[in-house]
Amino acid sequence: MLTLLRDRRLSIVWTLLRIWLGWQWLEAGLHKFSDPKWMQSGETLKGFWAKAVGALPGSTPAIKYGWYEAFIRSLLNGGHYTWFAKLVVAGEILTGIALILGAATVFSLCVSAFMNLNFMLAGSASTNPVLYTVAIILLLAGSSAYYYGVDRPVLTYLQRRKEKATSEPLVASK
Repeated sequence: MLTLLRDRRLSIVWTLLRIWLGWQWLEAGLHKFSDPKWMQSGETLKGFWAKAVGALPGSTPAIKYGWYEAFIRSLLNGGHYTWFAKLVVAGEILTGIALILGAATVFSLCVSAFMNLNFMLAGSASTNPVLYTVAIILLLAGSSAYYYGVDRPVLTYLQRRKEKATSEPLVASK
């Protein structure tokens, strides 16, 4: 099964899926970037966290794991939503751009899956299960996921440079 996923003939499919995933992240990040409640005050993230831990009147915690609820509650109570909201926005935009370009693809897919996992742990289903699954499938596809992208020529260049450096004889100094 893994061999099928990594088949170079499927590279165009993985590329289209990678670009689609990148677009989802870029679009989400740009939407938040233009919203002052994300970028200036972090109020939107504060509300999301408050709902997730059941801190809003008449709400019950959406988070099902005590350790994660304690973590989010500590961020909420510490007022960390003001800077964390900017981190979320930057992460979404940069991940989106990297995935669209096929640059630092493996790292970007890991970040993508990690962000989706955190949204799901906080009780938000939305599109997160689908985006998470796509990121995992693309990670399993290996280099076929970035065959058509910036990573392939960059990694090829670095590999050739490494091979050249290791094949050159050492020159003794006098």
